[in-house]
Amino acid sequence: MRAITIPEPGGPEALVWADVPDPQPAEGEVLIEVAASAVNRADLLQRQGFYDPPPGSSPYPGLECSGRIVALGPGVHGWAVGDEVCALLAGGGYAEKVAVPAGQVLPLPTGLDLVSAAALPEVACTVWSNVFMIAHLRPGETLLVHGGSSGIGTMAIQLAKAVGARVAVTAGGPEKLARCAELGADILIDYREQDFVQEIRKATDGKGADVILDIIGAKYLQRNVKALAVSGRLAIIGMQGGVKAELNLAALLNKRAAITATSLRARPLNEKAAIVAAVREHVWPLIGNGQVRPIVDRTLPMADAAEAHRVVDASVHVGKVVLTV
Repeated sequence: MRAITIPEPGGPEALVWADVPDPQPAEGEVLIEVAASAVNRADLLQRQGFYDPPPGSSPYPGLECSGRIVALGPGVHGWAVGDEVCALLAGGGYAEKVAVPAGQVLPLPTGLDLVSAAALPEVACTVWSNVFMIAHLRPGETLLVHGGSSGIGTMAIQLAKAVGARVAVTAGGPEKLARCAELGADILIDYREQDFVQEIRKATDGKGADVILDIIGAKYLQRNVKALAVSGRLAIIGMQGGVKAELNLAALLNKRAAITATSLRARPLNEKAAIVAAVREHVWPLIGNGQVRPIVDRTLPMADAAEAHRVVDASVHVGKVVLTV
């Protein structure tokens, strides 16, 4: 088969579409013939040499895919050759075939084609696990999403609105904020021009956000705590703004607030399977009835993965950039 390889870490040009050995499904795995994959910022870090795949997983980038099952490993039940699916991966989505644990496979959602479905697994699992399973966002609460126009952000807006929460977003510029508003965002904050702490307090009569979903990390840590409501929950899922910051613990104590930080890729298989099962139970029906949908900015051929990385590097997209085989 062919796959996007990274002979040497570097810029987008480091991605090479090359012939590689076909994967074989191990015990409990299915083999998927890939129709499409989607670009995540973790792929950019892997390309640069900063984020190695977990031991034993595919060396190729790509944390999600869609396609058709073409083989079953020993011990697999509930799936059949020919099933159209999408899947959460530890790697290997930028390829013509990928082997994946059966517990990380999802059926194609009702009403979606394979290309659109490739944009779902990583964002749906990340948002559901952090905002709902860990931070327990409730109806009537306020969720602040940093990077509202990103793949994660566009999914978080829709899921939060679907459960009856109020949504605030930060994004860069009026065009991205307008797209967030189209998806249901109630409070629009241009981080280039406005202080999100002041804006969220103003919009909530001084209360603050009950839950914050943060992709920035260190740069926003102290301000995020200031923006939290009493008993608020800060869920950190990214480090685009650095890895080290000081925190006034008194501010955290005074708000009786909680900070969690998670990554999805390196979690044990049983934890990922539990998240995927929860997404299938809670998110898939919302996609099936049209309340939630994948937001695809553009599609590019898999062989043009370098161009897709340039797009994501430049942050000129809204939603996901999808690669098709």
